[in-house]
Amino acid sequence: MRIGYADCFSGASGDMLLGALIHAGLDRRHLAEELGKLRLPGLDMQIIDKTVQSIGCVQVKVSSKRLQELRTLPAILALLQGSDLDATVIDRASEVFRALAKAEAKVHNIAVDKVHFHEVGALDTLVDVVGVVFGLQQLGIHRLVASPLPTGHGFIECAHGLLPLPAPAVCELLQGIPTYGVDLRQELITPTGAALIATLAESFGPMPPLTITSTGYGSGSRVLTNGQPNLLRLIIGDAVDVMESQVVEVIETNLDDWSPEGFPYLTELLFARGAVDVTLIPVHMKKGRPGFTLQVISPLDKAHPLKETILTHATAIGLRFRREARQTLPRRIVTVTTRWGEIKAKKVLTPAGWVVHPEYEECRKVALSHGLPLSEVYNEVRCAGIDVR
Repeated sequence: MRIGYADCFSGASGDMLLGALIHAGLDRRHLAEELGKLRLPGLDMQIIDKTVQSIGCVQVKVSSKRLQELRTLPAILALLQGSDLDATVIDRASEVFRALAKAEAKVHNIAVDKVHFHEVGALDTLVDVVGVVFGLQQLGIHRLVASPLPTGHGFIECAHGLLPLPAPAVCELLQGIPTYGVDLRQELITPTGAALIATLAESFGPMPPLTITSTGYGSGSRVLTNGQPNLLRLIIGDAVDVMESQVVEVIETNLDDWSPEGFPYLTELLFARGAVDVTLIPVHMKKGRPGFTLQVISPLDKAHPLKETILTHATAIGLRFRREARQTLPRRIVTVTTRWGEIKAKKVLTPAGWVVHPEYEECRKVALSHGLPLSEVYNEVRCAGIDVR
């Protein structure tokens, strides 16, 4: 799987994302041909190779000789549907604009279809949204991950007047997405950038394990007053499975009205849906009640379905969750030859060297079929497995 990691250390805007895709290898001629399918008269797109603080990057500037009309969501969706764009590009771009319209409608307390996008409906945003969606498709990026997003403070002048930063629509779009404030009185996240990241990114956090194939930098239009480069970095690579170093989500809930006889069934469901580990811990709860703490360790991309599973199949009415770093030892599955035949085991590399961990279910079957103590099977697997490569 090819992953794109949007490293938004100076924020995010549509033109920065598009510039980063071009700098990372998006073919400029193919991009121009695709944007031509929108049939927008007077479109003038400049792709500028430049250097920002000794870092090569691409800046995208869009203009038109024609005065741009104010566009509503139905007008934009009709424009996309009436184009010759690829169906997938139309669908994803439409999704981005719907997210923008929903955020603007809530901020201004009007119906979604009545939102006049002003800056958002201008030609440059149409180019940015369609260009980014097309660029991700053309570069074969199956999954987009983004860093937490920085937000400035202060005010910005726009079509609605003087608005606080982050812009109200940006706050709506970034609900549920990790953000952090920085001491800059400048706009770092634009509504278009927020809509693209919120709609297209599957997860947020540190860069996932990948083998880097290309890197691109997209330049913003402003100079940041604190001196840092106003760039968005897109790191593209192929996913790798790194077992030894991970970030996981720990999901917990306390239960005092749940029958533990349902635990094996719940455990099966959780493991089938991607849980790394499931634990049930006896606890003493309020009002003198005995109860349990259910703890589930989850990969980041499996957390949501696991939470839904707990809330559906246990009596929990709320969950706690947090992200934690996890380190595991390198291991591999080996086949050990014993006097009872071949038995699978796990060989683990510890700081002191390789050790063999017998697999319970494999050893249990042998012990039952031969009428042996389980410990005898375990001991032979451990001894025989040391020399297995």
